[in-house]
Amino acid sequence: MTVTAQLDRDITPKGDDYDLVRQTIERISLDYRAQPSLEDIASDLGVAPGKLQKTFSRWAGLTPKAFLQAVTLDHARRLLGDEGLPLLEASYELGLSGPGRLHDLFVTHEAMSPGDFKTGGAGLEISYGFHPSPFGTAVIMATERGLCGLAFADPGEEKAALKDMTRRWPGARFSPDQAMTAPYVSRIFSPEQWRADQPLRIVMIGTDFQVRVWEALLRIPLGAASTYQDVARAIGNPKASRAVGAAVGRNPISFVVPCHRALGKSGQLTGYHWGITRKRAMLGWETGCLQAGTSQSS
Repeated sequence: MTVTAQLDRDITPKGDDYDLVRQTIERISLDYRAQPSLEDIASDLGVAPGKLQKTFSRWAGLTPKAFLQAVTLDHARRLLGDEGLPLLEASYELGLSGPGRLHDLFVTHEAMSPGDFKTGGAGLEISYGFHPSPFGTAVIMATERGLCGLAFADPGEEKAALKDMTRRWPGARFSPDQAMTAPYVSRIFSPEQWRADQPLRIVMIGTDFQVRVWEALLRIPLGAASTYQDVARAIGNPKASRAVGAAVGRNPISFVVPCHRALGKSGQLTGYHWGITRKRAMLGWETGCLQAGTSQSS
């Protein structure tokens, strides 16, 4: 019998930086061409400039000004590399030779059989938990074989995020287990734990086409990006960019399978299932990780 997952208590993290960071990113995203100053942004948000600078820098490893530069369209285009190159291959090679590879999640993955997906995950035992993360509340889902789901929610949206995830596998049995899911949060969002000798195990539950798209996303390293069209070429189906976009949107393991690094043609920051502001936040946060890695290795 299928067990419906329930959220019966307030799990909003206390003292989380992300709410202030989210508002800052939204302000920057809406008005980045005007290059708003720290003082302007702080005034709009009703906080002291010093508090904003300290909080944002602690979260991102970047000042708001540096993050402003990181979310511009020009930056997104630079992530894609030079025009005319096979972008997914170019970004992968960039990652292998640059500090981005040092901060790779070193993911090892497997896929459930097509039969498992067709039955809606019947027989699967999935544990879930809610945890603070750099991008709001993280909804972690895992089987005994590894991480199978990662979603995000702003305050008040936790129930909706949980429902969104559980309805993907209606035949599975879900049970709350904070202790079981907590280690995944530490592993995913702590760059110092991104180690090749301790790969993060993930389980992909989707159609054969979706899994091939998600595997292609895993080849885009931190600090780089690709277009939907380029992903389509990478999986040997160059005319399937629209279907690739749909598969990217259905990625159940956000951030780890980096669908946020998939951009529109010419670098447009197209929609993201968990919000375009969160997509900008992830790209900026990764830029901070890269800068930290570069400074440590120099």
